Amino acid sequence: MIDFTIVTASYNYGHHIGECLDSVVSQEGVEVEHLVMDAGSTDDTREVVERYPHATFFQEADKGMSDGINKGFRRAQGRWVMWLNADDRLRPGALAEVKRFAEANSDADVIFGGWNFVDGDGAFIRRMTLFPFSPRILANHGCYIASTSTFYRRETTIGEGQLLNINFACVMDGEYFCRLMRAGKRFRYLPVVLADFRLHDESISQRNLRSEDIEGILARQKQLAESTTIRRIYGWVLFKDEMLNSVVEGILYHVFRVQKGLLRWLHCRSCREPKV
Repeated sequence: MIDFTIVTASYNYGHHIGECLDSVVSQEGVEVEHLVMDAGSTDDTREVVERYPHATFFQEADKGMSDGINKGFRRAQGRWVMWLNADDRLRPGALAEVKRFAEANSDADVIFGGWNFVDGDGAFIRRMTLFPFSPRILANHGCYIASTSTFYRRETTIGEGQLLNINFACVMDGEYFCRLMRAGKRFRYLPVVLADFRLHDESISQRNLRSEDIEGILARQKQLAESTTIRRIYGWVLFKDEMLNSVVEGILYHVFRVQKGLLRWLHCRSCREPKV
């Protein structure tokens, strides 16, 4: 049986997707399928993907990134499934580490690890280490787990119909994690750096943060609204009055931000690179 399905949603990322594909094909000791779900790229994405026999290229219109990922989730055959952004990379040996950890933690439904932030050219910026799963931080502070270093047991998540909410365009991972948490799924932390997450101006979230025109500000507010919605549905809501809830939400956000920082500091030395 296939150990892992890697789902990559793509749209005009031919300049980065080769690194993504390289990082998957170089994984050793595991059986992998790589599904590239392309929304209709007009650049050289198809030509790049076709150089990699391990990858399967699907091109069809979708309703956004979340919908494209769901299309891949539905096609997945691996025991474990992840989505790897077209501009991100797996670390060498990452999948073998996850496989070993999964075999030792048979109760896990979701496995997440650390990651590196890299710049547009792929150069190291900083390392992000985590700590054992905290439902309160996830629901009240925000999505502190990276989708690009998270794996889902297909049988108990996607296989039960748990897919991304396509109404979320930026924080779909945070809503998904909270929904899986509420469904009683077990999250397990693997203290290994599993992926490189690329920060650059072309990405949706970074573009929204930097733009100062009316469209950019509106997009940023919509992105913030997704996070607020997650906190309202899955976090602590103490009042019916929206303004009072906003005040409490702001306080809780910073309380759990401090807690997250302390927990990261306590666990930072335990996170390591994969064994190759």
